[in-house]
Amino acid sequence: MKLFLSAGEPSGDLHGSNLIHSIRAAQPDAQITAFGGERIRAAGAQLLYPLANFAVMGIKNVVRELPTFFHIGDLGIRHIRTQKPDAVVMIDYPGFHLALAKRIRDFGVPTYFFVPPQIWAWRQGRVRTVRKYFTGVLTALPFEDDWYRARGVNTHYIGHPYFDELAQQQLDPGFMAQERAKPGVRVAILPGSRNSEVAGNAAMMLAAAQKVHAARPDARFLVAAFNSRQADAVRAILPPGLPVEVCVGRTPEIIELAEACIAVSGSVSLELMYRAKPTVVVYRVGPVASWVLYQIIKARYMSLVNLLLNEELFPEFATSRDKSSEIAGHVLGWLNDPSRRAAVVDRLVELRSRAAVPGACDRAAAFLLGASKEAQVRRAA
Repeated sequence: MKLFLSAGEPSGDLHGSNLIHSIRAAQPDAQITAFGGERIRAAGAQLLYPLANFAVMGIKNVVRELPTFFHIGDLGIRHIRTQKPDAVVMIDYPGFHLALAKRIRDFGVPTYFFVPPQIWAWRQGRVRTVRKYFTGVLTALPFEDDWYRARGVNTHYIGHPYFDELAQQQLDPGFMAQERAKPGVRVAILPGSRNSEVAGNAAMMLAAAQKVHAARPDARFLVAAFNSRQADAVRAILPPGLPVEVCVGRTPEIIELAEACIAVSGSVSLELMYRAKPTVVVYRVGPVASWVLYQIIKARYMSLVNLLLNEELFPEFATSRDKSSEIAGHVLGWLNDPSRRAAVVDRLVELRSRAAVPGACDRAAAFLLGASKEAQVRRAA
């Protein structure tokens, strides 16, 4: 099998690397070329461009980087035209991938989304592009599969590959023991993996932590930073006297240690569900962006946990205003009332048993290998 894989963010790099491992386990001689990051390279793909290190947010930044995007797209088209892979697999990153899929169509290469973009939440009109230019979508969530199918898109439900990663995680026992030896009740602060998310949300999250600490002096706080730059940005705004540690690369451990969490909306909500942690979900934007998002977002909830349940188990605050008092109120409710916290944990455990099924990458690999063989038979005939 010859495969071209494209991932444009760190999460895509993670899922792409796990998919490569599953494909190689079933077919060791598979030839895989990719846009991605270091994880995809380490999994054995030939990296054509480090696209996962080029995550761009915001209209101004996208416009400024358009020449680079065109250059990357040209690299991909040149490879696909000359090497003629059996399939192209794209992971999320819709702005770039939808444009690339339009250009690939002329070459007749089957093209699939793996972990598709959440266009069911906003910019739903993009489904017409998916239906026209993609051979199929390997869907990650049950309601997502229903949504795409209802709009005429070919789908194959595999589950979410994030649960493959979670099932393989190994927590650092030394870090866990060190933190558990310290007194106090632990609250996790998860300000996101993108610089813009940290810049927009960390201050409000820390303000909520201050209010929690004022009511519960025994509370201490662990901030999970994606990299050193983000850790430094958070440390620069830490309120004086607040018992808080900022840790890089410790997200799984911090979630597992926490009694309650405050998290920026994103795929981390699946890990919070997996570890059954009561969480307040936040996403702070400017007033103009808040108004625009209100007009275009169609999903009832922003947290994947709430979407899976179709109810608000995790309190949500998508706002341009300071909601630190309300956030703190929910956290204190869980810390002060064990039965209230236990009720949320029980719901998360039940949801986990239904939704957190590992093996998505193996199922995706089996589908892609089968589809590749069918395509080869058709070409030979």
